[in-house]
Amino acid sequence: MRKGAITRRAVLNAMAECDELGRDAFLAKYRFGAARSYVVVHDGQEYDSKAIAGVAHQWDQGRALRHDEFSGGEEHAAAWLKRAGFQVKAVRNPDWARDEIILACQLVFENGWRGLDALDARVVELSALLQLLPLHVEAERNEKFRNPNGVARKTFDIATRHPEYQGKPTKGGALDVTVLEEFLARPDEMIRVARLIREGIADGELQELAATGDEEFEDDYSAPEGRLLMRRHRARERNKGLRKKKIDSVLRRGGRLACESCGFDYEEVYGDRGAGYIECHHVVPLHEAGEGRTKLSDLALICANCHRMIHRAAPWPTPAELRATIERKHADDRRAAAALGRPRRAADEESWSV
Repeated sequence: MRKGAITRRAVLNAMAECDELGRDAFLAKYRFGAARSYVVVHDGQEYDSKAIAGVAHQWDQGRALRHDEFSGGEEHAAAWLKRAGFQVKAVRNPDWARDEIILACQLVFENGWRGLDALDARVVELSALLQLLPLHVEAERNEKFRNPNGVARKTFDIATRHPEYQGKPTKGGALDVTVLEEFLARPDEMIRVARLIREGIADGELQELAATGDEEFEDDYSAPEGRLLMRRHRARERNKGLRKKKIDSVLRRGGRLACESCGFDYEEVYGDRGAGYIECHHVVPLHEAGEGRTKLSDLALICANCHRMIHRAAPWPTPAELRATIERKHADDRRAAAALGRPRRAADEESWSV
C-alpha cells in the first residue's frame, strides 16, 4: 500500500460515509479518535482529517489505514488532503513563539508590569501586528489566531509571573517566564529587540524572511532575540556579494582563508575542493543589528564547526573569544599530558595563528 496516494474522489467518498453514519459512528467504525490538530473543510463542513485520510485509502488502495499507521499532521494526513485539493485548518492555534512573547512582554513592561484588557488599543494593535509575523503558516492558524482576547490573556500570563506579583499566577508557560526574566535582567537590550522586530515588520524586511528550510538552525541554536532577527542575521551572513568582498579584502592584504577562531584552512585539508571556501559570521549582536548597512568589519571568516559553536548557546562568543577558549583547552590538554608523562602529539604543537 502506498500511503498518501489518495484521490479527491476517494476523500469525497469517505466524507459521504461520515455524513451517512454520523461522525461518532464513523470514528468508532474505523477506530479513530477525534481530530486534535487539523480538520479538513468541504462545503462548509468540518471533518476529522486523520480519519478521512485513512478511510479514503480503502477506495484507492484496497483497505483503510489504521490509526497507528500514520499521523494526522503535516507529514501525513494534512499534507495528503492538501495535495488532493482540500482546505485543511488547525484545531488549535500554535504555541507562542519567543518573538511573539517578546512583543507581549514589552507591552506589559510599558504598562508597569500589569496585564492589559482585550479592549485596550495597545492590545488590539499588537494583535494585528502578531498576525503579520511570518512564524506560523496559515494552516496552523484558526480564526482566533492571536486575537485581542488571546493577546490580553498572554499579557496576564506574563504579568502574574513577575516576582513582585502577590496573587495566583495564570497558567502560561515556561517560555513566558524565561522571556520575563530576560527583560528583568537586560531591560534596555530586550526593549531594543522588541523595537527591531516591530521596525522589521513595519518596513517589510522581516516579513520577506519567512522560513526557508533553515528551521533546524533556528531550533538548534540559542538566540534570546528570537527567530526573526536570527533569520535576518543568517541572511546577512549568506549574502554572496558581501562574502566575496570580505574574502577579497583578506587576500589583498596577504592573508589566507583560515578560520579566525581555530585556524582551519579548507584548502590545506581538502586541496582544490576547499580552495576559496570559508563561512562568514556577522559579529554584530542581534539586538544591535538594525537597518544599518553591513560593513566588511562586521564580518568574520570562520569554519563551519566554529560557526556552529558560536551560535550554540547564548550569549554568543566573538570569534576571538572562541579562539581563546580553544587555546585554553589545548593548553590544559598539554599540561595534563605532561603531568602524566605522555609525549605531546604533533597536532598539539601546531600554531593556532591565523
